[in-house]
Amino acid sequence: MADRLEDRLAKAPAVRAARAALGDREGVWIVGGAVRDALLGRDVTDVDLVVDGDAGEAACAVARAAPGHPFALSGEFAMWRVQSRDEPWHVDVAPLRGDSIEADLGERDFTINAIALPLGGGEPADPHDGAADIERRVLRAVGERSFEDDPLRILRAARIATALELEIDRETIELARRSAERAAEPAGERQFAELRGIVAGPDPLRGLTLMDELGATPVVLPELEALRGVEQNPYHHLDVHGHTLEVLRRVVEVERDLHRLLGDPAPDVEELLAEPLADELTRRGGLRLAALFHDLGKPETRRVAEDGRILFIGHDQAGARIIRGICARLRASRRLTTYLQSLTLNHLRLGFLVHERPLSRRRVYEYLKATEPETVDVTLLTIADRLATQGPRTRAEAIDAHLELARKMVAEGLSWRRFGPPQPLVRGDELAAELGIEPGPELGRALGEIEAAQFAGEVRTRDEAVALARRALSVD
Repeated sequence: MADRLEDRLAKAPAVRAARAALGDREGVWIVGGAVRDALLGRDVTDVDLVVDGDAGEAACAVARAAPGHPFALSGEFAMWRVQSRDEPWHVDVAPLRGDSIEADLGERDFTINAIALPLGGGEPADPHDGAADIERRVLRAVGERSFEDDPLRILRAARIATALELEIDRETIELARRSAERAAEPAGERQFAELRGIVAGPDPLRGLTLMDELGATPVVLPELEALRGVEQNPYHHLDVHGHTLEVLRRVVEVERDLHRLLGDPAPDVEELLAEPLADELTRRGGLRLAALFHDLGKPETRRVAEDGRILFIGHDQAGARIIRGICARLRASRRLTTYLQSLTLNHLRLGFLVHERPLSRRRVYEYLKATEPETVDVTLLTIADRLATQGPRTRAEAIDAHLELARKMVAEGLSWRRFGPPQPLVRGDELAAELGIEPGPELGRALGEIEAAQFAGEVRTRDEAVALARRALSVD
């Protein structure tokens, strides 16, 4: 095992920098994810070190060798990070816990993360048989108190098992379930870091299933748990919870099959989904999270009409309010909160327009204005939502009609992102002078009407724009 570890770790720039600075010192070990990933045959990028001594001094030595920037990560635990100045890797440095490396490893979360290799080379320390668990593809808690010591490890178990395609040990599942009622105790940002890792990871459906199995969902996301058993109308074949997971599954399917669904715009959509959004999520990850949250308002808005129809009137607005509460609890950014609310508020809009096809340019403009700057994102969500609705009253031609309109709106949304709204035919101050009005809501309404008419091809000159504004405001 030592030779295999050495061969794989030696290729990592972060390891080389650490060895250049500290390789001749005793009491320095590579631990955690770097060792685990090397044993799994995965590329090693970032490295965790444990030092028997001053972590800050060791971090500064690594920074000089890298070169990089050292800074304290945690005053409470005396942890430091060195961020490479020129490359996308970092080294985290922590002081030894306890009086030996074995004692330190005994305080870690899972056996696969409780393996240490001397930085300068030598035999690894593996007191909990983590290497054997890696071979068996099993995630196992280091000890009986693992989840009691840090309940966040319940969410981490779901994330790691999903990301690394591991089975969770049965005893570990039982230990997690015993502590599951405490899963929401860690700080909101720590919970969210694990949740986004699950949702944005390689298999979000399995990650969410593992959260259920470990007992975390009702505690960490009670709003999602509340969707279970909420019956829908005959256009649906699943309750709201099942439908939500199906929408998420369809979002992943859409991501992976953009060309078949969208045709020529697919490369541009792929590029858009890869854009950074907020909170270490790309737009792809944000879209998945929106799929998980888009129907959270249904339980509180559900009612049965006199004719027996099941209705969820206003669930979009209710969902946006619920999302605001979740994001506040999880310490998500304002940007991500706004994004999730926008997709939730607008996820019904395209479906209402299907019955108006072919759309006038005015209606296209209204959709673009209502959904910007998330037009493409929300349209992709509507595709997934429509594909996930397969009840006995669902007609194939209705799905085809929705997809046809969605393709058009994706193309329109990409064009709007690239070129923006039409260049104004007349400036606001000029229009105010022409109409003899003061800047304010009336002027804004007139400019909006001109922009819509320009987009629709109804006005093409400055004079036509001013005349339109006069008619719109009934100004002589």
